[in-house]
Amino acid sequence: MKAPERRGPVHVVTVFLMRAGKVLVLKRSQKVGSYRGKWAAVSGYMEPGERPRERALKEVREETGLDQKGLSIESEGPPLPIAGTPFIVHPFLFCSKRGNVRLDWEHTECRWVDPTELERLDTVPGLADALRSVMDKGAGCREQCAG
Repeated sequence: MKAPERRGPVHVVTVFLMRAGKVLVLKRSQKVGSYRGKWAAVSGYMEPGERPRERALKEVREETGLDQKGLSIESEGPPLPIAGTPFIVHPFLFCSKRGNVRLDWEHTECRWVDPTELERLDTVPGLADALRSVMDKGAGCREQCAG
C-alpha cells in the first residue's frame, strides 16, 4: 500500500495476532513503500474519517486471509506516536483460532514467535512498544490462546 500524501501525522493500524501464546510477524516485501525487508505485524494506513477497528479488520483479512469469524479482539491500545517517524500507530491485539495464513503481495514470509523474541528481530520502528501497549491489556488472550 502506498503511503497517502498528507501533511502532519500519518495514522496507521498495527494488529498483532496471537495464537498458542505466540504472535504473528510478517516480513515486508520489496514491493511496499516503506520499511522493506523489516518484520512487522499486520498494518495499514487509515483513510480520513475511518475508524481504527474497521481498518484493523480489513487489513487482517487482506494480509492474512483470516476473517472476523476466527478472530476475537482482545485489546486496543491508545494511539502511539513513533519517535523519528511521521506515524501514529493505533495498536490492536486479536486472538486467532487459526494458524494458517495466506500472505498477500505486501509480505514474503511469516512466523509465529514468542512475544519476547520480537526484540531480537529487525522490525519496523516502534513494533515492540506497540505490542507492549496491547499485551498489558490482553491477559485474557494470552490465557485463551495459550493452547
